[in-house]
Amino acid sequence: MPCPYLWSACYKPVLIWDDAREGKDSKDKLVLEFTFTKPVLAVRMRHDKIVIVLRNRIYVYSFPDNPRKLFEFDTRDNPKGLCDLCPSLEKQLLVFPGHKCGSLQLVDLASTKPGTSSAPFTINAHQSDVACVSLNQPGTVVASASQKGTLIRLFDTQSKEKLVELRRGTDPATLYCINFSHDSSFLCASSDKGTVHIFALKDTRLNRRSALARVGKVGPMIGQYVDSQWSLASFTVPAESACICAFGRNTSKNVNSVIAICVDGTFHKYVFTPDGNCNREAFDVYLDICDDDDF
Repeated sequence: MPCPYLWSACYKPVLIWDDAREGKDSKDKLVLEFTFTKPVLAVRMRHDKIVIVLRNRIYVYSFPDNPRKLFEFDTRDNPKGLCDLCPSLEKQLLVFPGHKCGSLQLVDLASTKPGTSSAPFTINAHQSDVACVSLNQPGTVVASASQKGTLIRLFDTQSKEKLVELRRGTDPATLYCINFSHDSSFLCASSDKGTVHIFALKDTRLNRRSALARVGKVGPMIGQYVDSQWSLASFTVPAESACICAFGRNTSKNVNSVIAICVDGTFHKYVFTPDGNCNREAFDVYLDICDDDDF
């Protein structure tokens, strides 16, 4: 789950290790190496492909047997290495920022032939540049946010129709991460405000609404705000530390968990229920654990 704020832009090789392989040192476990002349900003993997993201280009290779370059896509300037790859066996969908400002480009790798160009499948998601993008596990829904960071929009990857609009807040923010739960029932998002928001997708009635929604008819500008869906639950992490968030395994039918890992080495695990109750279950500082280790 790479995050552009946790990824060093100085790396040009991509190394693949097999931890199960026997050997005396780490070099014996190295199985693949891809080298580039420009910094690698992100890497995505699925069982049969590996995607490597540079600032203006994306490479797709077969993986893990007999790796070879399958596709190469030119992109809009992409300094954060934004990209996501569907892990589903049924759908091989790749998404990244489109050439038009605020757009998303989707590519079905299963139906695209190597060495040929196909018509881009584009979603006009935002008016400003895309800042975050994520696919759900089946590849049926894509979520994105712009540099403004106030709204998260979800689209059907087949019809390109907007499904729902979620509001993180009213003031601009830098979104670090968006992730779906395993069954696509929930979505979590983290930002530089130091808050991790959790939204309901399967039953959007669980999300909070503005108190103004009860007032009745309002003007068009206020109406967009009133109709917004706010997170059903949230928790805080150190605002000065970028973090990524993802859903953990469900502990029971009505109890779900979200894990956030920050660049300061802190680990946060919160459990939440559909009624919006959210409590911390675990906390640790991994940099303290590693102080005496050699790297």
